This record gives sequence, structure tokens and C-alpha cells, in this order.
Amino acid sequence: MNEAPPAAVPPPGHFEVLARDPGSSARRGRLWTAHGAVETPVFMPVGTQGSVKSVSPAELHELDCRILLGNTYHLNDRPGMEVMEAVGGLHRFMGWDKAILTDSGGFQVFSLTRLRKMTPDGVEFRSPTDGTKHFLGPREAMAIQRILGSDIAMLFDECPPYPCPREYACQAVDRTLAWASLCVQQPRAKGQLYFGIVQGGVYPDLRERCASELVALNCDGYAIGGVSVGEPDELILPGVEMGVVGLPEEKPRYLMGVGGLVQMVEAIARGIDMFDCVLPTRVARNGTAVTRRGRYSLRNAIYKTDLQPVEEGCGCYACRNFTRAYIRHLLNVNEILGVRLLTLHNLYRYLELLKEIRSALEAGRFEEIRAEFRALESTSAVL
Repeated sequence: MNEAPPAAVPPPGHFEVLARDPGSSARRGRLWTAHGAVETPVFMPVGTQGSVKSVSPAELHELDCRILLGNTYHLNDRPGMEVMEAVGGLHRFMGWDKAILTDSGGFQVFSLTRLRKMTPDGVEFRSPTDGTKHFLGPREAMAIQRILGSDIAMLFDECPPYPCPREYACQAVDRTLAWASLCVQQPRAKGQLYFGIVQGGVYPDLRERCASELVALNCDGYAIGGVSVGEPDELILPGVEMGVVGLPEEKPRYLMGVGGLVQMVEAIARGIDMFDCVLPTRVARNGTAVTRRGRYSLRNAIYKTDLQPVEEGCGCYACRNFTRAYIRHLLNVNEILGVRLLTLHNLYRYLELLKEIRSALEAGRFEEIRAEFRALESTSAVL
């Protein structure tokens, strides 16, 4: 008896909504890329320079990570595109066979306040690594991402700081839109998707205009940028609400750089599908554990003889095999294993929470998770 032929794999860029929460804008989706399907909502670990700090690709596979983030600016600085082109792109270079999203580098360039000069075509800047002069604009950013071969390339944008006068925010939106129009005209790697970035600061009409004009470019997805750039926490979710206005339901939505657990749950309720943040790996290097009930410093003396795992009931490798006392010891004597174990735990916590949210959306129980995190937030836990 002949077997039925396998179902056709959807092309890169195909996004399907599999379930919706009746009480909010949360949705369970699936985005197809050139390196497989990404289940959403999803958290993307940050591998800025071609590596998620202290974690191997094999360990990311064990965590069931399907997509991570790399950075155009940093990878262009080192090792450079001559190397990247010679080795055949970022996937091959870092030994990663799942999806990669690359930021355009705009945020990093605009952070170099004293080292950059704005022009209509992009930004002139000096490398903080060796002081050499560089230029990055829409054409250059897309050319770099084409060589990197990322699955999702971000369009070059200007991310205004907070606080920001309306006039400057308006100029940043104008530049973002002009540059986006150039970006979508550039050649892309096979199967590479383009996401536009909605800017506009704290001004709803500017964000709505930016979103509307980006939608007219028919991007494969849309990101909300310029959120969590120094503003008070109470302005972050209003920024998300402003950013999603006018974005099409049939395209994925990505909230850039926001990584508090409560913030992510509430952003999902507002229709966000994708997240990235350095928080779980960065705080691990400082000795901080992220748990479902909040964060705490494992360096504290109270854990000196504590034989409990980092988080009770956690299924990560660190919690299954080691105690708070042991990991605290490693951290306090600067053994790299301590950072590695805590990083693995923190990433597991993020990825498992998003997996749980996906299951809850399928089962119609998202509101239970949302209520849980709202209750935790009211106890002043740092989430």
C-alpha cells in the first residue's frame, strides 16, 4: 500500500493564526521561515555576536528554541562581512540550523551619540572597537543581512530616545519610512523575510502614520520599536497599544527589547506574537535567577547552605541536578559554570512560559495565566 505524500510545507512568510483568546487580542500562531516553523507567541534568545552568551547551540536545541536573534551592527564590526561571506552565512558560521532574526543595527548606531553623524542616506559613525569610520544606511543594512542569510531581516530605522520632543520624533518617523522604502527594494537572501519597524515615540498619531505607511509596503511582519528605551514602566504597555494600531491581523507582530514576564504576558494580550530581550542572560551573569514568582540574587548569603533547586518544580538541567548552594558557590568564585547553569535556567523559564501560554491559548485558558501574573505583580515581585 502506497503511503500518502507528505503535506506541502508552506513557503517562508506564511503566518497562520491557530487560536484566539476571546477576552483579549492574544493569539496562538505559526510563522514559517526558511529554517522551519516558529510557534508563536515566542521568545527569541539574543545572540548578538553569533552566540547566546555561555550557551551552545546544542543546549538551545534541548531548550526547544526555534529562533534566536543576531545583530547586523555587531556582526559587521566583527568578524565582518568578508569572513561571513567566505563561510556561507551566519547559520553555517555558528552551527545553528533553526531560524535567525537579525536586527538592522539602527538601534546600536543611534546609541553612539558622540560617535555618529546623521545624513539623509544613513549614519556615519566611528567603531567603538577600534575607532575606524563606518557608514550604515538602508542599503548597507540590507546588504549585510543578505550576506548573513538571516530568516528575518529588520528594515533600517531610527529609534528616537526617551524623552524625545515631538519634532524630533516626527523627523525620526520620516527617516524610518524613507529608509524602509529603500530597504524593500534591495535584494534579499533566498527565503528571507522583511519586517518593518513602527516608530513614533510617545505620540499616537505618529505611530499610527508610521504603521499605516509601513503596511503599504507589504512587509512580511511588523515590529514595534522605540519601546523600553528609558521611559517609565507605566508607559511601556501604552506604547504597545499605540504600536499595534493599524497593523494587519494576518501578519506577525514583534515587540522589540521588552522582556519582563508580566510585560510579555500583557503584551501578548494586546496582540504581540514575538519578543526578544537580553534580560534572562544578562541578569544571569550578575547572579540573578528569574523564576515564575519573581527574581532574586543567588549570591546572597542566605543561600549558602540551601539545598533547594534554583526554582522549585522547574524542569531545567540546572534545577534537576544542582542546588542553590552549589550554584551560589560557583558564582562567588567566578567559575563560568555558575553563569552557564543560571543562564540555562533563566532561558528555560522564558521559553517554558511562552510554551505554556501557547498551550493555554489553544485550550482557552490564557486568562488564567494573565490573572496569575497580575496577582504576582500586585505583590511587588520583580517580574
